[in-house]
Amino acid sequence: MATGVMEVTLVKARGLKNTDFIFGGKIDPYVVIRYKNQEHRSTVAKGQGSTPVWNEKFTFRVQYPGPDDEHKLLLSIMDKDTLSADDFLGQSTIYLKDLFELGVENGTAVEEPTRYSVVDGDKIYNGEIQVGITFTAKVEAEDVADFGGWRESNPDFLT
Repeated sequence: MATGVMEVTLVKARGLKNTDFIFGGKIDPYVVIRYKNQEHRSTVAKGQGSTPVWNEKFTFRVQYPGPDDEHKLLLSIMDKDTLSADDFLGQSTIYLKDLFELGVENGTAVEEPTRYSVVDGDKIYNGEIQVGITFTAKVEAEDVADFGGWRESNPDFLT
């Protein structure tokens, strides 16, 4: 098993649906990024409408392979609202198994910023989001418990 660090670069989005129709407002999008039980939230791209730019980096701890084989990154795009609940604009799912395998084999794997489709709750296309991902693996040493707790012999122990 390997552990490592996944760095996610949230670059920008385009073509997001405007949910703020009152007074001709623009959406204020942000992204909730989830990997397993870890979650990060981007800043709100206030007033940027359907073409927000973030250029932010987020770090996640990774175990590969893990207890489950569910290696995906979920990006939920939301619209920040002041007087009501935030609106869900759409979601993207990025599958990471191949990237992790390459990172374990080579030490590091990089996926340059790539465009991913954003779909709404009805699975209808709602724009795209651009994300880059880097995974750096660190192979863990054998568990000491597998060897009865001894790391090496100590002949002086018996004297």
